Amino acid sequence: MADVAEKERKILVAVDEGEESMYALSWCLKNVVSQNSKDTLILVYVKPPKAVYMPLDGTGYMFSTDIFAAMEKYSGQVASSVVEKAKKMCRDVLPELDVKVETRVENGDPRDVICHLVEQIAADVLVMGSHGYGLIKRAFLGSVSNHCAQNAKCPVLIVKKPKTNCGSK
Repeated sequence: MADVAEKERKILVAVDEGEESMYALSWCLKNVVSQNSKDTLILVYVKPPKAVYMPLDGTGYMFSTDIFAAMEKYSGQVASSVVEKAKKMCRDVLPELDVKVETRVENGDPRDVICHLVEQIAADVLVMGSHGYGLIKRAFLGSVSNHCAQNAKCPVLIVKKPKTNCGSK
């Protein structure tokens, strides 16, 4: 039985700007990460693909390279901010545990990037939040968590943030 407790696990946690992913990370830190194992927590943020803008009148470029550079800089700042917030949460919750925290910032479609990363690092489990889209929104927007649950090559834990009741105490 001692061998089971000592197993090293790779826990991949997808984070983004939404409070759902931070809730999923917090839940993971309290319920999945173990004091008896040498877990490695890999926090991944995926920058969505750059939008391609085409001019409507066919006269040339719609945005200058300065605008694209500013958009890329902003995207990098958002990624850094999300990753730093997630790392701080890990430090606050896990100061006494022997847990290694790594971060990855990737580019592309989050659905494909996360599933590819699961295989690349041989993750033992993928943890992600759910935005709780209804059927219609999911049909139009797609669901990253649903896609990963269907396609990731490891167990997927989807953590749904409880709804808050404004009127109750």
